[in-house]
Amino acid sequence: MSRELRIVFMGTPDFAVPTLQTLVEHNYKVVAVITAPDKPAGRGQKIQQSPVKEYAVAQGIPVLQPTNLKSEEFLQELRSYQANLQIIVAFRMLPEVVWAMPELGSFNIHGSLLPQYRGAAPINWAIINGEKETGVTSFFLKHEIDTGDMLFQTRVPIQEEDDFGSMYEKLKQEGARLALRTVQAIERDAVQPQPQNTTGEIKHAPKIYKETCQINWNQPARQVRNFIRGLSPYPAAWTRIGDKNFKIFRTEVLENTAYPLAPGQISTDNKTFLHVQTAAGALAILDLQMEGKKRMPLQDLLRGYTFNTEQV
Repeated sequence: MSRELRIVFMGTPDFAVPTLQTLVEHNYKVVAVITAPDKPAGRGQKIQQSPVKEYAVAQGIPVLQPTNLKSEEFLQELRSYQANLQIIVAFRMLPEVVWAMPELGSFNIHGSLLPQYRGAAPINWAIINGEKETGVTSFFLKHEIDTGDMLFQTRVPIQEEDDFGSMYEKLKQEGARLALRTVQAIERDAVQPQPQNTTGEIKHAPKIYKETCQINWNQPARQVRNFIRGLSPYPAAWTRIGDKNFKIFRTEVLENTAYPLAPGQISTDNKTFLHVQTAAGALAILDLQMEGKKRMPLQDLLRGYTFNTEQV
């Protein structure tokens, strides 16, 4: 026997849009969407709506954009929709008064194989740490962030050439499929929530800041490459060469190449290659962006810029 669902969906970035779209296309009743307030963005500082809001408005779904999730005005409005299920994808931390409101609970789609990589940047950290697989998890919310009882998981391999951008695209689609599977199971009263197994080492996924994106060349080449992959294309790993900052997007490990240089020093012919020495081995820089310029392949940069190896 299936029960009738009235769903409130919460999310902000484009990562959340496929899940909302999947619910709509499978004719689930999404009674309201909650997303971040509009804010200025870009060079012109034009007011921009979140990707989730843009989709919801196009579908004629009511949109709420509270600044205070505990305000009585917002809580009254949320109650008025009489939702019995809430689905959260890439949204902010919720107070208990919100996540405990619906009869059937509130579940979240998280971009990792919980309990591993709890936190704000699970996709980034899985790649940075050199994992061979990651995935998505659906789980019911509780007090501590990303610790609730699990419903379902989908495993996704991380290929050698994957970076944050490619895994983000894969996981946002897998997350939508997992959300649909979870909703269908809840609808049939066929879920069996399981506590997260926290025995053994738990790796975390804290928020990433610009200062933590600086490359540490005093690490082996493969570790440095994973760091760059995990931050490419956004927010992007960076380093200083000479008197300029460079964002580095794509590299290749030079397995049998080592220079009599200190970690972080470069070797280049200023025509075809730029190699950087690490603590063990060297990396070939393939794709980068000089401060004030566009991202481009190395050879394009070298047509108009010369590295001074004496400055490094």
